[in-house]
Amino acid sequence: MQTLPALESLRCFVEAARHLSFRAAAGVVSLTPAALGQRIRQLEVQLGVSLFERTTRKVVLTEAGLRLLPQAQLALGAVLACGGVARGEGVPAPQDLAIGTRHELGMSWIRPMLSRLRTRHPGITFHLYFGSGSDILLRVRAGEINCAVGSMRVDDPRLDSIPLHREDYVLVGAPRLMSRQPFRRSQDARHHTLIDERPALPLYSYLRDALPAADRMAFERILYLGTIAAIRDAILDGEGVGVLPAYFVADALRKRRLVRLLPGTKASHDLFRLIFRADDPRRSLYQALADSLRASPLQ
Repeated sequence: MQTLPALESLRCFVEAARHLSFRAAAGVVSLTPAALGQRIRQLEVQLGVSLFERTTRKVVLTEAGLRLLPQAQLALGAVLACGGVARGEGVPAPQDLAIGTRHELGMSWIRPMLSRLRTRHPGITFHLYFGSGSDILLRVRAGEINCAVGSMRVDDPRLDSIPLHREDYVLVGAPRLMSRQPFRRSQDARHHTLIDERPALPLYSYLRDALPAADRMAFERILYLGTIAAIRDAILDGEGVGVLPAYFVADALRKRRLVRLLPGTKASHDLFRLIFRADDPRRSLYQALADSLRASPLQ
């Protein structure tokens, strides 16, 4: 019969994973750092895997440690809950979670969802941080905020993500501008201003990359406004055309305040993701949060 891992060894492991410091974890479990290290080494020998990579400067979970952590948390939580369950108690431990996002997505989708999230995840106080994509990712890496929601590209091995929703893009313009200067084919771009976010990562690239080389558009000029809210307002005012997320202009298209241009051309898409540190021990919490976010359509 397989020997069960000692609960105190699992507790030492979970605290070391949470603090990424044997000294800090030892203080929580009332052991010396050496005694805590011994408990973890015993657990590693019993499981036959290495759970941490340690240097003189830092402690990092191995892949085996990352796999074990959610299950160890569940096991300890189940043991700790035994007394409460017997007494009819079931209130989860309170904790704070700071979510970073861009202003438009936060105001249209996440903020209206907060009361639903509080109901589905009792005990968690949700905080929002608004910023640019690069700023948000830097703050997640630094641990200043816990996670982020957005379509920012994640190519940092220190970060992990869970897909939420597909993000489609459409080329749009104001009806009054189209009546004055039609946009029926790619060549008509030369009579129009393209309103975009920024030169480094233009939203127009979602449409450009989906076009054959012969249909690539050459606009009369390009104007960068920094945010999709500013782009949408400028397009509504008839100042130009632009590529925007479909969810963000759905209401304006429905009310005919905007019209979709070149509807036969399908732009490429992106994904909204829940982004967090790869070494964050609360992976199971982020998975549950992602399930809740995925259940609510973009708006």
